[in-house]
Amino acid sequence: MSQNQLAQSTSPYLLQHADNPVHWYEWGDEALGLAREQNKPILLSIGYSACHWCHVMAHESFESEETAWLMNELFINIKVDREERPDLDKLYQTAHSLITQRNGGWPLTMFLNPQDQMPFFGGTYFPDQPRHGLPAFRDLVQRVSDYYHQHTDDIARHNQEMASTFRRIYSNASPEESLDPTVLDAVRTELSGSFDHKHGGFGAAPKFPQVSSLERLMRHWAATSLYGEADEQALQMAVHSLRRMSEGGLFDQLGGGYCRYSVDELWMIPHFEKMLYDNGPLLCLVSDLFVATGDETFRRAAQKTANWTMREMQSEAGGYYSALDADSEGEEGKFYCWTPDEVRALLEEPDYSIFAARYGLDQGPNFEGKWHLHTYKTLDEIAALHGLGEEAVRCSLETSEHALFEVRSRRIHPGLDDKQLTSWNALMIRGMFRAATALENPDYADSALRALDFIHNKLWDGERLLAAAKGEKAHLNAYLDDYAYLLDALLESLQWQWRSDHLEWAISLSDALLRHFASEKGGFYFTSDDHEQLIERPRGFADEAMPSGNAIATRALLRLGYLLAEPRYLDAAEQALRAGMYSMKQNAMAHSSLINALEEQLYPPMTLILRGSGDSLDRIRSRINGMYAPRLFAYYISSDQANLPDALVEKKPVGEITAYACEGVQCRAPISDEDEIMNLIDDFAVQSE
Repeated sequence: MSQNQLAQSTSPYLLQHADNPVHWYEWGDEALGLAREQNKPILLSIGYSACHWCHVMAHESFESEETAWLMNELFINIKVDREERPDLDKLYQTAHSLITQRNGGWPLTMFLNPQDQMPFFGGTYFPDQPRHGLPAFRDLVQRVSDYYHQHTDDIARHNQEMASTFRRIYSNASPEESLDPTVLDAVRTELSGSFDHKHGGFGAAPKFPQVSSLERLMRHWAATSLYGEADEQALQMAVHSLRRMSEGGLFDQLGGGYCRYSVDELWMIPHFEKMLYDNGPLLCLVSDLFVATGDETFRRAAQKTANWTMREMQSEAGGYYSALDADSEGEEGKFYCWTPDEVRALLEEPDYSIFAARYGLDQGPNFEGKWHLHTYKTLDEIAALHGLGEEAVRCSLETSEHALFEVRSRRIHPGLDDKQLTSWNALMIRGMFRAATALENPDYADSALRALDFIHNKLWDGERLLAAAKGEKAHLNAYLDDYAYLLDALLESLQWQWRSDHLEWAISLSDALLRHFASEKGGFYFTSDDHEQLIERPRGFADEAMPSGNAIATRALLRLGYLLAEPRYLDAAEQALRAGMYSMKQNAMAHSSLINALEEQLYPPMTLILRGSGDSLDRIRSRINGMYAPRLFAYYISSDQANLPDALVEKKPVGEITAYACEGVQCRAPISDEDEIMNLIDDFAVQSE
């Protein structure tokens, strides 16, 4: 009697399944109630619109009338977009790991008890026929249904054990008495042990960028540079990794932006989807690396990624879209690949020879009989080969890349996931502000400000956030990541351009964060206190595909607390660090973002309030923008700025320029001499050798 219920969804992923013969429901009271009434187990399928293997399983199984009939007879079938419902994905990915003792992924396929939604079996992708050691999906669903009805007592015992395990994982961490600085060295050791010294990055294929770990290495290098002997190896691990990624196939050499991960250790062939949440943090990192090293590779990567973001990922309303699919015309990577004959037809000699040497068209194909662009030769190698100067080679490549990009732009594009998520937008907003600063391009900051305005107008009601928007609809109670990342982005915006309304918004976000997410044991839950009750209320500290919400909330509260001299924020941050201390000591590398926050608690950064106007302020700002200084946060507040909070209104301008400098809660006397201010700033500058 029931039919597919997905046609009215706002999720592009769910809409992809709206024509399946499966009687899909969205997660909600109707589906959960039916499962209880009919005593049917729940078949929960979680994925996202740009997921290649989600498309494969859909085509093989969910579009099959025979498979759909079985699913409809035996289960209540619920389809979830993991990007709109990260709360559900987080819980059931954890459950998958507990049940199978393997890492999860997408599509995630879980079977739940209808009475309490506790999972009793699961996996990821299942084929339509037995292969790769996996059963056929049709056979699996029949066996799972039989097991559910024949082993009621076993499932009940399993559910009790699972509930206990969830409580132990998410709820039992209590604050430790002291914060242990030794984890700062421990994470450095762990990162070195996992580092691929030949190709960059960490571990073996498939290889993910792991931005939080690379940022940790940069911050470690900066700290050792300022307070001892510089750990140049730490910097070089970050430089080598990002250079290989940015010159490899993970990066779109023509259009900009990074793909999700590399299927090989060489960073040559990616999984071709492009996710906003990867590109925001990567844009921050390459922008910072350009400032720290002056390396042209990172300037190019930052510029192309920021331009791609504005060109392809920003809506007319200002918000950023979520993702580009891996597939076009039913084939993964088709949009991005070339043949030498196609390229030769577009370029004259010697441009073709230069391009072919740079990107491997003079070698064998590297992806299903075609060529995905990956750097093989350096500019100086090509220059020597052709008897040209390096700048001439660079100009030739830029001309060729532009010609190929123009032709590629007329191909059928990968699908666009055009929903806008608060948390992912916030990650890209921060990235665009960092790029604007590093590349001295205000267009990037203007783009970020438009996205902030979109969130404020569409997803903020004055007290609380919503998590997602598409078209005219905004919905879903926001998660910890939404509040934490947005607060972090607002603090970045205040360093670009002081706006009292943005400070007021940051304060409101912080207060909502403490009111609705704080745990009595320290740190923050992933869901708010008025969120739908699920099988557990998770509270985790480790980085996952995105940086830990607890870590970013902690770091942002510390910075805002130092800026406003507000003990509530500083106390909450310290309690979060104490609650996460045990986790950091158990697996430091998985907690790189939280360790970055710990560093700012143990060794408070410099908060610099600059009051004034005119040339002096411009010169100081230019000096700060041109340096890598992760322990310096500068806010430029004009002499006539109104609506300042008490902690800032007392910091009045004296003459043309006045600097108020505080390391944590310890403040220096005001400085009104430009040279003295410059000397203070230079104490925090870090440059590579």
